[in-house]
Amino acid sequence: MKQLLLDIQPPALPSLDNFVIGRNAEALHSLKAAINGGSQRFIYLWGAAGSGKTHLLSSATELARVAGLNLVCADNVHQLSDEAQISLFNSYNQLRESGGLLIASGIAAPTQMGLRDDLATRLAWGLTYQLHPLTDDEKAQALRTHAKERGMHLPDEVIDYCLRYLRRDLPNLMATLNALDVWSLTTKKPVTVPMLKKLLQLPLEI
Repeated sequence: MKQLLLDIQPPALPSLDNFVIGRNAEALHSLKAAINGGSQRFIYLWGAAGSGKTHLLSSATELARVAGLNLVCADNVHQLSDEAQISLFNSYNQLRESGGLLIASGIAAPTQMGLRDDLATRLAWGLTYQLHPLTDDEKAQALRTHAKERGMHLPDEVIDYCLRYLRRDLPNLMATLNALDVWSLTTKKPVTVPMLKKLLQLPLEI
């Protein structure tokens, strides 16, 4: 039997360019402006799991590394110990004096997570944005756009199946779509729900 490697590639590294905006355009605009030398030096992002906080912080970290920016990113500040909160508070003050940039995130607004009062106050001084998770319609549109960029015909019923039965985070959906496209090209068969079901049941090599 012909060997077929169904390699579900890891998702692309997070960047501001591949962030699916949804209802978060203002937050993304402010983040880009800050990284590109804007006057705002402190940004706090909050929202539920899957809303894109870690994606944006990872993207900002990489951009800052390339540009040589003095950036501190603090993800999930609601999980910080008292000692770590003190350290972040000190970092805030140091960045304020040096002209650096701080981007932080949590599951709620700064004053609603039981943080130390001094840290919560500092985080609330900058720009604060609630990030909204993508709706199913927005995820479906993101999948259509990704498929179009690959030159892939993606039937609506395949999208519906993905959103109904697969893990609903966008990186996993995109990785599954990529693997489905590779298999479709290898077998020279159109993408269908039965093909997707078979893909999900197969070992990596058959």
